[in-house]
Amino acid sequence: MANITEALSLLTEMDTELLQIIGVTLRMSFFSTLISCLTGIPSGVLLGKSSFKGKRTIKKLTGTLMGLPPVVAGLIVYMLFTKHGPLGSLGMLFTVEVMVVAQCMLIIPVVINLTESVVRINASRLSETAKGLGMGKAKTALLILSENKHSLLSVVLTAFGRSVAEVGAVSLVGGNIQWKTRVMTTAIMLETNKGNFSFALALGVILLIISFAVNIIAAMLVKEDKQ
Repeated sequence: MANITEALSLLTEMDTELLQIIGVTLRMSFFSTLISCLTGIPSGVLLGKSSFKGKRTIKKLTGTLMGLPPVVAGLIVYMLFTKHGPLGSLGMLFTVEVMVVAQCMLIIPVVINLTESVVRINASRLSETAKGLGMGKAKTALLILSENKHSLLSVVLTAFGRSVAEVGAVSLVGGNIQWKTRVMTTAIMLETNKGNFSFALALGVILLIISFAVNIIAAMLVKEDKQ
């Protein structure tokens, strides 16, 4: 009970370290979601509306990458950006930027597959309509995006939810450094191991609120798209 009271006190008083951890988490999640969606949604639209040689192979590859363990993604990024790695000269290891890279490796396949599933349902009908209206490829793609906007927004929110809740990869490449790369998930693990349950609980409450809000909005968008 004392831990709950102290956790509520941290939330109401907006502890400085608590706010900093939330800020780093949201910054990392925003940019990883943005980059993943700017990359994954166009790729998913192309995959969903087009027929070309190698499409099945690409779908199998992205499907496999959806199940990529976060620690494996973190290990790959760590090896790339470590001091003696091919990208070590950039000096990005143990920064928020390299955490975003690791997150994108995990999220882009998810965005591609979800977008492809959304687009595939009505891509043929919309492509025929666009062809009849004399639309080019760019306008056809914009029509497909417009017609599926609610479901695609749900994809964006799913990507954000995946990003904000991830722990393995960001812990490995970010180092969980206080006041620099510590995010909510890694902080919860650390504080729990230290026995500081009130701080961990406060972060857990905020993480649950964010995840709940994202899921509710995503469900509303999908429902609206089906009506």
